[in-house]
Amino acid sequence: MTIMIWFNITVVVFTVANLMAGGLECDLKDALKWLRNPKLLVPSLFWGWIAGPALAWLLIQIFPLSAGHAAGLMLCSLAPIAPFLPLAASRARGDMTFTGAYILLATVVTVVLMPVMAPFLIKGLTLSTWPLAKPLIILVLIPLLVGIAIRHYKPTVAASILPWVKKTGGIFLLLCLGTCLWIYGKDMLGTVGSFAPGAWVVFMIVMAVLPYLIGFGLKQNQRSVMAIGQSSRNISAGFVAFFGITNPPEGMFLMVVLVVPLHVIIGLLLVPPVFAKLADKNVEGGTA
Repeated sequence: MTIMIWFNITVVVFTVANLMAGGLECDLKDALKWLRNPKLLVPSLFWGWIAGPALAWLLIQIFPLSAGHAAGLMLCSLAPIAPFLPLAASRARGDMTFTGAYILLATVVTVVLMPVMAPFLIKGLTLSTWPLAKPLIILVLIPLLVGIAIRHYKPTVAASILPWVKKTGGIFLLLCLGTCLWIYGKDMLGTVGSFAPGAWVVFMIVMAVLPYLIGFGLKQNQRSVMAIGQSSRNISAGFVAFFGITNPPEGMFLMVVLVVPLHVIIGLLLVPPVFAKLADKNVEGGTA
């Protein structure tokens, strides 16, 4: 087994396990209610596919990024919500039913809009819808739906396997991160002087702060989930989209890969505890 095959395995397992965990914690009836609720639809669509790409475009104008780094940033701006969102939302004491509906909505919209928007936003880029949509459906949407179905039809089974699925997702997330650093660590360090990491950090912070502050009427434990989802990127979608591109510019894949360590550090380790403390303050203050 080569190191690249092992890396692909870790990406698949942590993606499937974390998305299934999100489904196992999601109540189907409540999720369907949320999918019809403008409080989920409006901010998700606005932050994910209007504000996010607009911020990426602005950062490309501000930072002297190479063509490849700019293309990678813009491509990933079209794919919000990392597969570890259920784990991060749990750490932030977020609304897990809201999380399940949010992931379901974002997955479907990403499958539909990424192939349509990317060629318009990135000069010379061509993407085919089905080659991008197929692995997204298999690796992201189906595990989520399987988890939701188990929770709906066999709640006792869901409760018994949830801890194991969560643990598997967490372990393989760490393995994925370690393998990513092993393969691409030297190249990532080489981007330090290129402003690529800085552009990602600014993007992530802005997309964590604004959706939380501008809540569109959401409760604290829902705004935190919205913020974490928008500040993180669906690395699986990024990989899939990249490999569907003919002759991508140099440095584009590295910009996509750079998402992995930065989002684990910021989106999973640093941001959720902050929102958890804010949730505690809300409880103490008796607010929603």
